[in-house]
Amino acid sequence: MMISIGLIGAGRIGKLHAANIAQSANTELVAVTDFAPEAAEALAGDYGIKAVSAEDLMADPAIDAIFVCSSTDTHADYTEMAVKAGKHVFCEKPVDMSSDRIRACLKVVEASGKKLMIGFNRRFDPNFAAVRARIEAGEIGDVELVTITSRDPSAPPVEYVKRSGGLFRDMMIHDLDMARFLLGEEPVTLFARGSSLVDAGIGEAGDVDTAVAVLETASGKICQISNSRRATYGYDQRIEVHGSKGMLSAGNCRATTVTLANSNGYQIDPSLDFFLERYGEAFRKELEAFVKLCEGEAVSIPTGEDGLKAQLLADAATESVKDGSLKALS
Repeated sequence: MMISIGLIGAGRIGKLHAANIAQSANTELVAVTDFAPEAAEALAGDYGIKAVSAEDLMADPAIDAIFVCSSTDTHADYTEMAVKAGKHVFCEKPVDMSSDRIRACLKVVEASGKKLMIGFNRRFDPNFAAVRARIEAGEIGDVELVTITSRDPSAPPVEYVKRSGGLFRDMMIHDLDMARFLLGEEPVTLFARGSSLVDAGIGEAGDVDTAVAVLETASGKICQISNSRRATYGYDQRIEVHGSKGMLSAGNCRATTVTLANSNGYQIDPSLDFFLERYGEAFRKELEAFVKLCEGEAVSIPTGEDGLKAQLLADAATESVKDGSLKALS
């Protein structure tokens, strides 16, 4: 079955998804729209497709599904428009900065009967997915402690930070979703701390660039998350899951596995540069899962409810940093 897809957003993440959709044997990129017409025209020219308005995209009967890759403040509106138009939706995280707005959007999706998948691509990373599968197979017994490290090579521009919703909603939200993915239980408490150590401008904008969060489940399982907007050695993405019978871990991905040993010691390639390279395979597998979802297969995907729960954790972490308190999660 060929899935025809319309793309909303011709920026960095939209371009990534466009390339994957165009290269897949099971999907066809039909049209693109963007608030900047010239961006849509340029991307459309790359793939020989139409650049249209959002309204025309929704009204096109040849389009089966919509990829929402626009600015965050438009995600919920476009998702609702798409499902009302009879389209399945893939929406980049988050659905909205407001948890109440997410809840309202999910009600519209449920009433439509259409499918919604949220872009938590790290669940589809072969390494992280293998850790989850081996936990479920019982290789390390009962999960006791999860450690997640996520550090960007460099800080984003301050102008981006001002509209991002903050580190917890923009960056750590992926790790908060991964915490739920690996713990196997919902966290019931969360405590977070944050500082501005990388870029003074980020602190002046009211955000942090260095942060930790500790989550605990009702049975006492603990997850600790470490984030930084700076890693001088490359994009740092690691997880470790300790259990009653052993430990599973997934380390950084490098350009090669070659090691040079000489009188200066041991030298290895640095970690891959950024998320586009590090999670390339995850994005492709994410698309494969969405196609199966559209075809009616029973497939495990990040749902709208997963998006809401990750957002609520990010909200709790943001508030915990502000008032210094341990947050009880409902």
